[in-house]
Amino acid sequence: MAVILNCLIEIMKKPAFGEIFSELAIFFAPLWIALAVGLFVGWAWRPSWAVQMLGFQNSYSSANEEKNMVGSSVNVSRRGTSMEDKEVTVSRSMTNQKELAVVESDLDHLCRLVEERDGGPTWHKMMDKSLPTWSYKAWRRDPETGPPQYRSSTVFEDAAPEIVRDFFWDDEFRTKNGWDDMLLQHEILDECAATGTMVVKWVRKFPFFCSDREYIIGRRIWNIGQTYYCITKGVPNNVPRRNKPRRVDLYYSSWCIRPVESQRDGQMTACEVLLFHHEDMGIPWEIAKLGVRQGMWSCVRRIEPGLRAYQLVRSSPDSGPISHHAEMAHINTKFNAEEVALREEETNEDGTNLECYEEPQKPQHWIGNVPKVLAIGGAVALACTVDHGLVTKAVIFGVARQFARIGKRL
Repeated sequence: MAVILNCLIEIMKKPAFGEIFSELAIFFAPLWIALAVGLFVGWAWRPSWAVQMLGFQNSYSSANEEKNMVGSSVNVSRRGTSMEDKEVTVSRSMTNQKELAVVESDLDHLCRLVEERDGGPTWHKMMDKSLPTWSYKAWRRDPETGPPQYRSSTVFEDAAPEIVRDFFWDDEFRTKNGWDDMLLQHEILDECAATGTMVVKWVRKFPFFCSDREYIIGRRIWNIGQTYYCITKGVPNNVPRRNKPRRVDLYYSSWCIRPVESQRDGQMTACEVLLFHHEDMGIPWEIAKLGVRQGMWSCVRRIEPGLRAYQLVRSSPDSGPISHHAEMAHINTKFNAEEVALREEETNEDGTNLECYEEPQKPQHWIGNVPKVLAIGGAVALACTVDHGLVTKAVIFGVARQFARIGKRL
């Protein structure tokens, strides 16, 4: 440290400002280059030994070591399918016979999210847009551990909850219509004809600087009247992993679809979709948040035209039979609010933590501070070599603070 300080003093004694600037640039260049290389290598390649040394562990990293919770596939006949929903009541004997990918505790968690009593951080509004036929609001919150969480409320005028439910479940229409242009491939891996539970594989397209992502998702729908609780989440599985597309294990995206009053005449002819979403895509969360902020509206505004096209297809007499995905969306598990409240009371009496989706905070090794040191040091080098203006330095140090937070989570 004394040697570095002496070098800095010698540099500052130079008579000309240009000489000071050039000397500082040379002096800090290695540190700045080390920062860039370190961040690049750290994001692109995270070996298991480094993860263990830093004390980080993804709660889903051992997913393929766990027992597969989904039983053998059950074929569902597509012939003579009724357009009416099939409401089922799942008994304990049925659940004992086959472990389901989505269970009652997932329903309880979604109900708490909808009622805003899950005990999480406060939601902060991100967007509020309104058009003649639909409106959209979005919020975000940052838990102490885990990726950013998003909540949105979309209200569609002149839309029945049953059609909206089928629309979001219908992967065939997603790719055929193109309203969800990120979905490249979809495949049903397993399904339960009794409960409508499905396990599907998705491959989604990411920007050019990221590889595509693969998801193994469990799905199931509960309903109470015309209100539908549609749960999709990443599930443990035995599907072999590949380098590309990269597997996303931590994934949660669930909806509550319900009728609401129309803004036009006050009649119950509109439909609200409450979405709760978070996932760990394998990129720094601060960068992911920036991408969501920039690309949210361009993605969201494609949903409404897709829904209207789906309504036309389903109302046309020449449309033919509905897709198999829509058939499965009609198999719902009926429940009542008293059952959910009773289970929650039993859980509280047992002293079990209701929030089971957050990763526990783990003690970190001192090496975990290395990314922070590199980020701050790189910011110092950049501030001294690029520009000596106060505004530029403030921006650079602000970015350094963001990268320092990212370093804690890598």
